[in-house]
Amino acid sequence: MKKNILFLYTELAGYFVACINELATQKNISVHVVRWPVNKEAPFQFDIDERISIYERDAYNDISLMELVDVVEPDIIICSGWVDKGYVNVCKRYRGKIPTVMSMDNQWHGSLKQRLACLAAPFKLHSAFSQAWVPGEPQKAYAQRLGFKKVETGFYSADTKVFEPLGLEKIKVGHAIPKRLLYVGRYIPQKGIDKLFESFLELIEEGFTGWELHCLGTGELFDQRPIHDNIHHHGFVQPTDMHRYLKSTGVFVLPSDFEPWGVVTHEMAVAGFPMVISSAVGSVTMFLNDGENGYIFKQGSKEALKKALKKMMQAKDSELRDMATASFEKGMSWTPERWVETIIRMI
Repeated sequence: MKKNILFLYTELAGYFVACINELATQKNISVHVVRWPVNKEAPFQFDIDERISIYERDAYNDISLMELVDVVEPDIIICSGWVDKGYVNVCKRYRGKIPTVMSMDNQWHGSLKQRLACLAAPFKLHSAFSQAWVPGEPQKAYAQRLGFKKVETGFYSADTKVFEPLGLEKIKVGHAIPKRLLYVGRYIPQKGIDKLFESFLELIEEGFTGWELHCLGTGELFDQRPIHDNIHHHGFVQPTDMHRYLKSTGVFVLPSDFEPWGVVTHEMAVAGFPMVISSAVGSVTMFLNDGENGYIFKQGSKEALKKALKKMMQAKDSELRDMATASFEKGMSWTPERWVETIIRMI
């Protein structure tokens, strides 16, 4: 007898689609996804397995959404946080009958808002959700403070099948890691991209003229981007077109001031990139060991970022390749296949 798995989701992302596509290949499993509209700032095009049933959230009010779920007859519901009240009401109705799983990627910071959420959790969350599923340890700490006894980790996974061939190529003996930094993300203040530009340009002035910085993305700060011969702005790039940029660059940089998880760290690890990542990025806890496959720098500090970049630029080719190998191994430690195993265990 088929098991019906229902996701009440916000905006879809490529890595999530890779996971549900893998889930759809399993025998006796039927996948249903209610999703929010596509983000206009990141208009990704997705190749969704035809066996997956997709429903547009804006086509349903809270009453018709409940009717839809009753027709689906889910054996498990996995819901994106508690921001959509219609989603939460569905979970309240099914709580106690089937697993109702809350996913979230918020890290615990101890803010007043989070402390109030902990006080309200017994009334607002536990009446709807039987357990939590989070990306990693920074989120697990928050979920436990919210009172969840059952907390799974590994909610996010990179599409490892896409990035693995790139990683295998990069870690080949004799392969030189290109002296080109890569940034992938939006041009917004939270990403700390201004500090990246300033640090890189200062290092160029200090003599590291053999290095380039390549940036993929767009956003509100794009019109303020610095124009320089060593900085290349490629704009928004569809995932299917990313390979040529990943092949020609060598070191990944993510300078975010705020980044609850950052699946891109996992993707770049699998692709075999030495990395320079801010301490704000949650995924460093799983995919980056400072000094082994890159450097973690203190979030918000331009000087710390510049120092980490300088260490990377001074590294020998053999050291960069060793870092690339370590990244690849860490990245392949978590895959969509293991993600699927977690769902099957929860059912």
